[in-house]
Amino acid sequence: MSSLLAATPTPEAPPHTGGLLLLIDGTAGLLTVAALGIVLLLVLIIKVRLQPFVALLAVSIAVGLSAGLSVTELFGTVQRSTSVSMIESGMGGILGHVAIIIGLGTMLGAILEVSGGAEALSARLLNLFGEKRAPLAMGLTGLIFGIPVFFDVGIFVLAPIVYAAAKRSGKSILLYCMPLLAGLSMTHAFLPPHPGPVAAAGLFKVDLGWVILMGVVVGIPAVLAAWAYAAWIGKRLFVPVPQDMVEAAEEAKAAVAAERAARRAAVGGPTDGAGTATGAGTGTGTGTGTGTGTGAGSGSVAVAEGPGGDPAEQPPSLSTVFLIIGTPLLLILAATFSSIALDPSTFRSVVEFFGHPFVALTIALLMAYYLLGIRRGWSRKSLETVSTASLKPVGNILLVVGAGGVFGAVLKGSGIADALADTFNDVGLPIIVLAWLISVVLRVAQGSATVAIVTTAGIVVPLVEGQDLSQAHLALIIMAISAGSIFASHVNDGGFWIVAKYFGISERDTLKSWTVLETVLSVAGFAMAALLSVFI
Repeated sequence: MSSLLAATPTPEAPPHTGGLLLLIDGTAGLLTVAALGIVLLLVLIIKVRLQPFVALLAVSIAVGLSAGLSVTELFGTVQRSTSVSMIESGMGGILGHVAIIIGLGTMLGAILEVSGGAEALSARLLNLFGEKRAPLAMGLTGLIFGIPVFFDVGIFVLAPIVYAAAKRSGKSILLYCMPLLAGLSMTHAFLPPHPGPVAAAGLFKVDLGWVILMGVVVGIPAVLAAWAYAAWIGKRLFVPVPQDMVEAAEEAKAAVAAERAARRAAVGGPTDGAGTATGAGTGTGTGTGTGTGTGAGSGSVAVAEGPGGDPAEQPPSLSTVFLIIGTPLLLILAATFSSIALDPSTFRSVVEFFGHPFVALTIALLMAYYLLGIRRGWSRKSLETVSTASLKPVGNILLVVGAGGVFGAVLKGSGIADALADTFNDVGLPIIVLAWLISVVLRVAQGSATVAIVTTAGIVVPLVEGQDLSQAHLALIIMAISAGSIFASHVNDGGFWIVAKYFGISERDTLKSWTVLETVLSVAGFAMAALLSVFI
């Protein structure tokens, strides 16, 4: 009898049986915990208005405890031991990859912004395409300049150019701002170094080169569809240029010009092109002063350049801007494809070294420091000030991304991820479709694209584990999630209000233009990703 008992296998107990699983056990209990966790997350963000980082962290802890995780599993122990804190590993695992890329990309964008790179780019494109194709020029400006800068920063920097183009033509401002917004939104959703695709790449463990490549392949058709809608709505819905914004932009330019003139006066530089004053005085004179002149000069403070010009006041060349933006993208792509096309060798190692995102973005940032800063007369202190100031808004983004990593780690460690995977597999929908739908629901419900991406990725990553999907296919799933994260921007999205207020659009017209534009961009991007996933 004893031998028979010994031969009978003891049924394995489920890994976690506490919390809510005491009332509802098995897969049903785990799915209930997952559903309640997502509902709680949305309630905390939408109704309670809790900061997304705090909401994600609180929900992660609540879900873990409800799924039967022990305190030791969640938080580790005070003493050193072999137990690993799920919260610390989830946070550190994602931020170890994402934080450096977002930090470097943010500083690079700030240098391009402050140096006038955006204005130089848009002015050149407007001259190149002409008045009739000015909307296309604005779209290309948003597309190119949106790569290194955040969405809202791109709006703040490029809006005055939109005002000028719309005022000059007398047409609806929608005709010019919507193509620009489509370009900025596409790069923000689909391309590194923006936080959404970078965070998803880290969670899915996909090389950024594949994310860049698929982001371009999926994003270009999507933005073309959005531009087509922008052209249609811009001709049917007239919105005048907001005069208060135009006046504010002109006042800012005047203030900058006055400051530069004062700086010239302080060092004894020339006041205008016709004047010959080069003395060091600062009083009012007739030929030797640097203030207002009554001699051969124009009689007013001017900022015209003297012989040779002042490089600090000249906009950077278009080729310089393209070189700085394109260098990291090309290096990362080269490293990605070298691992496929080349056998292991010293040359391949060199290519992979320079193409690692950390190295490639560092190279681009140093190029920007020199080409846009030091070579144009910036001091090292100015470079440090601009770089440091640009990192202040990044803290919130990094914390939200990290908390998303914690949420994903809890879902996986508690067994909820496996239960979700089994359930979704039974539904029969392709993973790429489920990924987009989940992201859409989270986006529409709570408004934040970053929260939608990191939360969806935490849910979807376990669904693809063990399926032996290629890096390219995983990158397409990331594109589907990113596309869903920009669906139907409305009143719970900060971007909705930035667009409405900065371009003087009523809430009703913003829903007709911006909200639909984002929906077109989302659906077209998902359709392209889903189509490619059939063949890749």
